[in-house]
Amino acid sequence: MKVGRRIINLVITGFSGTGKSLVSKEVARRLDWGLLDTDDEIVEQVGKPIAEVFREDGEGRFRELERETIRKACRRRQTVIAIGGGAIVDPENYELLTRNGLIVCLEAKPETICERLFREVGCSPETEVRPLLATDNPLERIRQLKASRQPYYAKADWTIHTDGLSISEVAEEVIRAWRLLSSASDDTPIVIARHGMPKQSQEYSAPGLPRSARNDTRKTARRDSDKDTACLVETATQSYPIYVGYGLLDKLGEKMKQAALSGTATVISDGNVFSLYGSKVEQVLKDAGFGANSFVVPPGEETKSVDSAVKIYDFLVKHRTERDDVIVALGGGMVGDLAGFAAATFLRGMPWVQVPTSLVGMVDAGIGGKVGVNHPEGKNLIGAFHQPNLVLSDCETLTTLPERELTSGWAEVIKYGLILDKEFFEFLENNVSKLTKLEPHLLTRAIARSAAIKARVVSQDEKERIGKRTILNYGHTIGHGLETATQYRRFLHGEAVAIGMMGAARLSQRLGLLPSEAVERQQALLQRLGLPISLRAETVDRRRGKKGSGRELGLVAITRAMELDKKVKGKAIHWVLLEDIGKAVIRSDVPRGDVLAVLRELTKR
Repeated sequence: MKVGRRIINLVITGFSGTGKSLVSKEVARRLDWGLLDTDDEIVEQVGKPIAEVFREDGEGRFRELERETIRKACRRRQTVIAIGGGAIVDPENYELLTRNGLIVCLEAKPETICERLFREVGCSPETEVRPLLATDNPLERIRQLKASRQPYYAKADWTIHTDGLSISEVAEEVIRAWRLLSSASDDTPIVIARHGMPKQSQEYSAPGLPRSARNDTRKTARRDSDKDTACLVETATQSYPIYVGYGLLDKLGEKMKQAALSGTATVISDGNVFSLYGSKVEQVLKDAGFGANSFVVPPGEETKSVDSAVKIYDFLVKHRTERDDVIVALGGGMVGDLAGFAAATFLRGMPWVQVPTSLVGMVDAGIGGKVGVNHPEGKNLIGAFHQPNLVLSDCETLTTLPERELTSGWAEVIKYGLILDKEFFEFLENNVSKLTKLEPHLLTRAIARSAAIKARVVSQDEKERIGKRTILNYGHTIGHGLETATQYRRFLHGEAVAIGMMGAARLSQRLGLLPSEAVERQQALLQRLGLPISLRAETVDRRRGKKGSGRELGLVAITRAMELDKKVKGKAIHWVLLEDIGKAVIRSDVPRGDVLAVLRELTKR
């Protein structure tokens, strides 16, 4: 989005058959805004259908009428403007629309578009549906025409993949885009696709499952596995897709080929994950034409060290790994950080792919290119920014994740709702039971939305230089302090972050920023998802297998670790706090006395 751009209108674009007219009407109704469909305006002006304008006056005349209609539309305020599928190709139209309008592009596969268009008019493929699709092979024409327009559609501020979604669901996504981006100021395209459960009763829905089958989560997941949910990260150094869905491990080689990767793939994984998925991933890579070998490390945060990185270097040297080969990180956040660090530093940087198998990895650690290893004095103190070439999250792998690891991951999911998306927080509140049971549609939706939120922030602030990415550290100042003070033995990352978020919320309340009701809602959701809310929470020492509690921790050790954290700048901790659910602020003037008081409070609860 352009810096300083004032957004007063919503523009809906996309190829014919993506639902622009119906979605625009629904969005305008929900926002109580005006509605202007440029095609309808032209029909009213000339007194004949668009098809006749093309036949009798030619496409050139139609584009002139379209341009003038868009010029008039842009003078309006608080209007949803639906434009024809080819309008955005004209640079003058794009410039007019982007001056004060948020441009949302509706996407769909060519097959979906073709099926929708012919179903819409109840005719056969031989019948003319749109003037530019009058051909014996409309599907191929759709593919060609859509491909020619794709670079222009890619310039939209937000993209929604509508395959399998109802008009109501697409409208919901458009409004969420408006709320998230209407105040944004960076020239950063964002893409989000939702993995929608088919609804037979809605317009533009894909063939649906019988209601009786929807309780069988495995069958549902398998049937929907071909509809990959993806969002796009666009940074100054790398642009890459994030895929979220069920059964995606089978498509890893295919996705890597699409990303123009080749050569030998070195799979780096830990012993637990590799025993479950290592052989399968190796075979999928070989079937796709890659060479494949693997390096397995011990599980646990203690493995994320310089010594482990050196062992990986030795392995890569032994196998004559070249700069154009690729590293595949298969596992949780620790594996992703370690493998990514090796990819960033070996041969001065080589391609790599994230295949997260933990919830934390799918929604947080696997996105954004932060890679590194721990130092005895602090977590992730040694590292780099090195973006992956793609991220592939197969939600089915979460079914084999230990319960405590899965529970830990919900902390990062909740974080996104707390800092940026109140509606998402409410979605989590309303679906706790189904999410904890890993209901495929809702689980994929939660992970995809979390990934999209992080993708947006990373795209705007890749290397955490302008402050926007700092917002992702909500709960992490105290959380990282806890992990370091306990030498990564007592708390899983999400458990520490959950406690840290409660500390940050109570600190926000002490400073008069956050009402008590919001603090209580955060605490309730954390507890409902099984996460700890205080240092007194009983956890397990992962190295010794002994139970312990936060009462054994000293405030001096925690505060010392916090002050060594990466979020310290100018010797002041940059705290991420809340003013409301969905509204975070960054403060570096937090009194030390208030911090100590909150930490003491956490030990007493």
